[in-house]
Amino acid sequence: MTTPTSSGAFTTTGPVLVGTGWKATTAFKVFCISPSRPLTITFPSQMLRDRYVPYLTKAVDQLVALGVNISLGGVEAVNWNVIPGEGRIQYGEAYRPVGTPGYSQGVPCYDPTNYSLWGGYVRIDSEYWDGSWNISPTVLANTLVHELGHCLGLDHPNVDLNNDGTVASYEAVKDPTNGCTPIMTNPNGGFQDDRAGTFTPYDLTGIKRMMANATALGVS
Repeated sequence: MTTPTSSGAFTTTGPVLVGTGWKATTAFKVFCISPSRPLTITFPSQMLRDRYVPYLTKAVDQLVALGVNISLGGVEAVNWNVIPGEGRIQYGEAYRPVGTPGYSQGVPCYDPTNYSLWGGYVRIDSEYWDGSWNISPTVLANTLVHELGHCLGLDHPNVDLNNDGTVASYEAVKDPTNGCTPIMTNPNGGFQDDRAGTFTPYDLTGIKRMMANATALGVS
């Protein structure tokens, strides 16, 4: 079986970890999505479930259509200081979870036996809801799904398009068919119309590749 080195690089031909408009979040050692491991999005309270499910439904439907074994679940207690249970993606809120105003956080966890996605957690900045951070409905919808993308093992696909030596915010390839950047673009990518809150074709290509990587790694 092909395995990564301690640096995350693969020693032989193996999984594809980057492509046009998408990138795997190798810093968290998630290299594939197991087709057999059920993933369930849960919430710490019914109030938060009621708040977030409408924003996540379309994106989850897209993932199911690709064959990702994922569903919207119910309410369960969460401890942000420990790794979530197997297959759990726990969605909640916190005030400035990364310390920066207006920024949220999505972190995947990996299975150390095979570098597949184990689960993850999302903490959405509570400033979006209390009026202290001005965020448009379109950006809000994209942000909530962007963090889910991180929990599936996707990183920001920003690239140095102008060759100035800096990978800047918003600097990412645009899909020639729709003119938008991937939803995983840092900080605000994705569709800017009624399709906001859904993965773009580039994002979906990355997710499909992460599933295909399971075969390359021998993950069932």
